[in-house]
Order: sequence, then C-alpha cells, then structure tokens
Amino acid sequence: MFELIKQYKPFLIFLLGFFGSYLILVGLYKVYLSQYDVSKFEPDGMTTVVSEQANWLTNLFGERSRIEQSALEPAYNAFINQKQVARIIEGCNALSVMILFSSFIIGFRGPIKNTLLYILFGVFLIHIFNVLRISLITLGLFYFPEHRKLLHDYLFPLFIYGVVFLLWLLWVNKFSYHAKK
Repeated sequence: MFELIKQYKPFLIFLLGFFGSYLILVGLYKVYLSQYDVSKFEPDGMTTVVSEQANWLTNLFGERSRIEQSALEPAYNAFINQKQVARIIEGCNALSVMILFSSFIIGFRGPIKNTLLYILFGVFLIHIFNVLRISLITLGLFYFPEHRKLLHDYLFPLFIYGVVFLLWLLWVNKFSYHAKK
C-alpha cells in the first residue's frame, strides 16, 4: 500500500492541491454570490464590471451599443443600434473559469511566489480575453444572428478555454516544479 502511495505521490499531491483549492474557491465564490439579491434580479459585481467593459469595447469598435439591467433576471441586456442582441448573466463573468484555472495551477504547484504571480497574471489575462469574447459575441450576434448556437455554444467557449489551456501548458512546461529545467 505504501509503495503505491509513494509511486503515485506526485499525482496524489496534484489531486489534493487541485480539489482542495477548487472546493475552497468555489465555497468563497458562493459566499460572494450570496451578497446579491437574486429575488430582486440584482447582478453580481463582477458581471456588472464585465458587462460595462464589454459594452465600452463594443463602442470602441465603432458600434452604438449599450447595456441595461434586466427586469426579469439578474443579468444585463446588450443592445447594438437599439436592438437587443445578447444577455450577460453571472456565468459570463468568467469567475468559474478563473477558479478552475487557479486550482490547476495550485495543483501543479511551483514556488509560492511564482505560483501566486502566475495566478494573478492568468486571472487578469482571462478577464481581458473574456471581455473581448463578450464584445465579439455581441457583435457576432448582431451581424450573424442565424449563427447564434455556433457562436455562443462552440466558438466563444473554445476561445476562452483555449486561452486557459495555453496558460496551463505554459505553467506546466516553464514554471511548475514539473517543468524540465
């Protein structure tokens, strides 16, 4: 039994770090969300920030866009040229993606300073790409509404998870304790 544990020690340490940090971060996220009144359709703060920044970027791309808080759910409705094209909900804020990213980095640990700096860098980069993703999907839905499913369900999740995957690869191969020196 001890030989098996010794043999699989790196894998077991990864699992413990990943699942331990994931459970803690998800718990903290639930506490964060609990401060917002869903019965009054109050969006969380990060969804508000992401919605505002994506709207700003869409306007920067030259479109007349705006957002307004939904009266039917805790979300924002995104408009281009007075036409509603999308809704931005809590799941669009990428916090769950950031939690998954951070947990993986913690699981494939490295020196504590490098780990924390890389998590901060990665979370910032994920946020930037997520704002870009929401702005682009809003534009895509305005210009190509017939491709809603392709844009929302396939292309843009691939976009954000592709960024996360590349960040993971970089971490594992360059900065973690498992990287070849």
